[in-house]
Amino acid sequence: MAATVEEQMVVKAIREECPWESLPKRLQSTLHTKEEWHRRIVDYCIRKRLQWNTCFARRVCREGEYYEEMMKYLRRNLALYPYHLADYICRVSRISPFRYYCDILFEAMKNEQPYDSIPNFTAADALRLTGVGRNEFIDIMNKCRSKKLMWKLNKSIAKELLPTQPVDFPIDPWWGVCLVNFTIEEFKKLSEEETATIDKICKEEANSYVLFDPKVIDGLYKRGLVYFDVPVYPDDRFKVSRLEGFVSNKDQSYEDPIEELLYAVFVVSSANATVAELAATLLADLYQLQAAASFACRLGWAVKLMDADSVLEDAPTFPSNILSDDEEGSNASINSEKSGQQLLSVDAGPRKISGTAHVALVVDANVTSYLMMGSLSPGLKSHAVTLYEAGKLGDSCIAELCSDLASLEGKKFEGVLEEFANHAFSLRCFLECLQSGGVSTNVNIDKAGEAKLTTSSLQDNVTAHLTKINIEDTDEMPQQKHSDLNSSDGKMLTSSATLLESGEGMEGNDVEGSGTTELDGSTDINVVKTKRKYRVDILRCESLASLPPATLERLFLRDYDIIVSMVPLPSSSVLPGSSGPIHFGPPSYSSMTPWMKLVLYTAGDCGPLSAVFMKGQRIRLLPKPLAGCEKALIWSWDSSVVGGLGGKFEGNLVKGNLLLHCLNSMLKQSAVMVQPLSVNDLNASGNLVTVDIPLPLKSDDQSIASVIAQTNLPQEQVLNLASVLKDLSSKFELSTLGYLRLLRLHRLTESDESHLENGSYQWVPLSLEFGIPLFSPKLCERICERVVESCILQKEDLAEHYDVMQTVRRRLRELCSEYQATGPVAKLFNKRGSSKDLPRVLINTISGRWNPVNDPSAPSEHERLKLAGRQRCRTEVVGFDGTFIRSYALPPEHDEAGTKSLSEEQSSAHDGKPDTEDADSKDVVLPGVNLIFDGAELHPFDISACLQARQPLWLIAEASAASSTMI
Repeated sequence: MAATVEEQMVVKAIREECPWESLPKRLQSTLHTKEEWHRRIVDYCIRKRLQWNTCFARRVCREGEYYEEMMKYLRRNLALYPYHLADYICRVSRISPFRYYCDILFEAMKNEQPYDSIPNFTAADALRLTGVGRNEFIDIMNKCRSKKLMWKLNKSIAKELLPTQPVDFPIDPWWGVCLVNFTIEEFKKLSEEETATIDKICKEEANSYVLFDPKVIDGLYKRGLVYFDVPVYPDDRFKVSRLEGFVSNKDQSYEDPIEELLYAVFVVSSANATVAELAATLLADLYQLQAAASFACRLGWAVKLMDADSVLEDAPTFPSNILSDDEEGSNASINSEKSGQQLLSVDAGPRKISGTAHVALVVDANVTSYLMMGSLSPGLKSHAVTLYEAGKLGDSCIAELCSDLASLEGKKFEGVLEEFANHAFSLRCFLECLQSGGVSTNVNIDKAGEAKLTTSSLQDNVTAHLTKINIEDTDEMPQQKHSDLNSSDGKMLTSSATLLESGEGMEGNDVEGSGTTELDGSTDINVVKTKRKYRVDILRCESLASLPPATLERLFLRDYDIIVSMVPLPSSSVLPGSSGPIHFGPPSYSSMTPWMKLVLYTAGDCGPLSAVFMKGQRIRLLPKPLAGCEKALIWSWDSSVVGGLGGKFEGNLVKGNLLLHCLNSMLKQSAVMVQPLSVNDLNASGNLVTVDIPLPLKSDDQSIASVIAQTNLPQEQVLNLASVLKDLSSKFELSTLGYLRLLRLHRLTESDESHLENGSYQWVPLSLEFGIPLFSPKLCERICERVVESCILQKEDLAEHYDVMQTVRRRLRELCSEYQATGPVAKLFNKRGSSKDLPRVLINTISGRWNPVNDPSAPSEHERLKLAGRQRCRTEVVGFDGTFIRSYALPPEHDEAGTKSLSEEQSSAHDGKPDTEDADSKDVVLPGVNLIFDGAELHPFDISACLQARQPLWLIAEASAASSTMI
C-alpha cells in the first residue's frame, strides 16, 4: 500500500511539473537523488508517448535524447510505431515505419521468439508495410535454422531475408504527404518531377495525397523521403469497418495509452458522433483519441466520413439531429450533440422512438467462436475477428453477415458443428427480423394505424425458412397429420415449434411436427402509420463489460434506442439501467438467478415443488419432500461450478441417490434451489418433458390459441396448457421478447394414490427467460413469428414493455428484500438462539413416517399433494423434524411484527430510485432463510433437524450476510 501511495504521489508531481526542490520530503527520501527524479520523469513521459515539447521531460533532457530513449523502449517491447510523433521521429530522426518494423521483426527473429510474441496491433501494422505475416515469418525462421552453425554464429542472416522496400498498401486521398529532412546527396538524386513535387509540397498549404502524382509520391515514399500523415480533427466523424488484416496475437504487456484506447474506440464509435464527442463519452484525452482514430484509419479499420451529404441525406428537423437514410427523411432518434452530462440527466421512463430506431444486439464470446469456424464459410471469419477484437459489428456489415450465414443453408451438421449451426441459423433469422422492423413483407399499415397481414404469403415465407434449417433431431416423435394446412379462410399458417424432452442437463430434443397457428394480429394494435426502419449493431458483452459503467451508460443513451440481449447472458454482463434504452432482455441481475423462478411461481400461484437452501449449510439427511425422489433439478444462485454442477444455464438433473452429495458440494459455494421429481414426472427414458412458449404473449384467447397451435403438441398432451397460459399471462405480463418454459408434472389426486400409472398430467411454469435464444433456431423462429404477429417493434412507443419490466423489477426487489439475510422474514425466523424458540401453532401434519419397504412409491408425490391441499394461514412456517413434515402458524403478534417490518422494508425500497439501484448492482443477493414453494405459496422452511452438527440458523444467516457484504 505504501508503494502504491508513493507511486501516486510521483505521478501527481510529474503532472504538476514539480522540480526536485519542491518535492515533499517523503518523495525525496524515496528517490534519493535528483538524477533518479529526472529518470522517473523521462520514463513516465515515454510510457505515455508524450511529445517532448509539451511534457515535463523537456526540462530534464534534450529532445534528441528523449526520442532516442523512447525508440529503444519501443523496440525492446515490440511496440506500435508512434505515428503521432512522426514529425520528429520520421522527419528528423529519419526512422520510417517500414524501417522500424523491420527492426522489430529482426529483434524477434534474433531472439528466436515465436510470431505470437509480437503484439497484435504491431503485427498487423508490420504486415501492412512489410508484407511479413505469420507464414512469411515462419518461412524466414526455417531458412535461418537450416544454416545451423552459421545461424548460431551470425544472427544477421535473418535481416538479409527481410524485405528492403515497403509493399504497396491503399492510401486514402485525404491523407497528408510530409517531407523528411533531406541530405544534399539525396536532393541531388531527385528527378525533375520529384523536385517539382517537393516544391509543391513546401509551397501548398494543402498537402493531400489526391493533389499529387501517385507514382511520384510512391517512389519518394519507398526511398524514405516522404511520409504520410493521417489527420483526424475533433469535428471529424468516422465509422469502424471490418478488421481486415488483423493479426490475433497476444495483447501488449507494456503500457500504451493509444493502443489501449483503440479497443474502447471500436466499441463506442458511431457515424453520428464526432471525435470530440467520443472523447467526452470515454472521458479520454482528445489528443490521444485522435491518435487512436488516426491509426485505425491507417490500417483501414475505420473510414473517415469526409462528405457530410453521405451522412446527412436530408435537411434536419432540428439542427442537432442526425438523419437516417430513410427515403422519407425521417428524423433519427440520436442527438449527436448531447453532452455526457445531458445524457445522464434523462428522466426515468419509456424512451420515445422517432424515425429510424437504432438497435444493439448483445451477444457473448461464444457466438464469435462459432462464427470463427470460417472453414465452413470463409466470409464469417472476418466478421468473427471484428466482433471479437473490436467488440462491435456495425450496421453496414449486417447485410453481408446475413449473406455469409445464408451460405450455410442446405448443409447438414453433426456433433459440435451442430451447435455452431444452431447459433448461425438463429442469428440470421433474428437479424433479418430486426432489419425488417418486425414486419413481414406483406404487412400493410392502413391510415387508421391497423396492421393487416397477408397470411398466405407469410405462410410461404415461414415454410420456406423452416425447410432451410436442416438440423437433424434425435428421438423424434411421429409427425401429426393435419388437414387444415391450407384452409379456405386463409387464416392459418404453417409454423414450427418444439416439445423438448430434456436429458440429464435438460438439453431437450425438438419434436418435429406440423401444426397450425391463427394470427393474433388484432385491429387494436397501436402501430406507427409509417413503417419504422431499424439499424442494427452487434455488440460483444465482454467488450461492454470492460468499459467503465458511466461510459457504458453514455454510450447506450447516445447511440441506441433499443438493446436486445441473447439468452443466456454471462453473469458478468452489463445491463442497461431503467433510464436507458428499451431493453429486451434481463431486467436486472436478480432475474438471472433462481429468484426469477420464485417470482414467477408466486405471481402465478403455480409451479413445481421447490426447496431453497442457504449457502454454508451442511445437510446430514434430506428433508421429506426431497427424500426418495427419483431425480431432482438443481439450480445454483451464482452459477458456480462444483464437480460439473451449477454452471449450466438450464439447471442440472441429478439422480435422487446422489442428491445429498451434490447438494452439500454446491452449498459450499452458493445458495441452491432443488426441485424434486418422481418417476411419474419423467418420460419413458427418464428425462424431463418441457415445452417452450415464445413471447410476447397476450392473455386473450386468440393469442393463446395461436401459441398452443405453434407447439404442435398432440391433442392428448395439450392438457391444461390453455388454462395455465391464460392464468399466468393475466397475472404476470408477458409482453416482451423471450420464452416461457413449462414442465409436465404428474398430477396426483386422492383417487389416484393407489394407481399412479393412471394419474393425469399437468403443465406448470418452470422458468421465464428474457432475450433471444440463439441456441435453438426453431424457438428463435417462433419468437420472430410472435414479433411479426404482435407488431411490437412497430408500436408508437414501447411504454407497455417498459411497464412490464418495471413490474418485474419491483417484484424481484420485494422478494429479495423480504427473504435475504437482512430481510424481515430472515430476521424473524433466524433469531439468535434457535428457530424452535419461536412460539408456533400447529396447523397440519403433512406427512407421516415413510417406509421404503412398505411404500416403494416416491414420497415426493404424496407430500406434493398434501402440501397443496393443506389448511393455510397468513404467516406460515413449514418444518421437518426428521420424521414428520408439519406446518405452523406464528402467533398474531409475530405475524403483525413481520408484516409491519415487511411493509416498512418495501415502502423504503420504493423511495428514491430503487429500480436503478437494483439494475446497477451486480451483487448476487442470496436467500437468508431456507424456503419451500409448495406449488402455490412460498414459506420459510425449518430443516434444523437435517443440519449436520445442528448449526443454528442465526449463525449461518449472519455468516452469509457478512460474506456477501465483504464481496
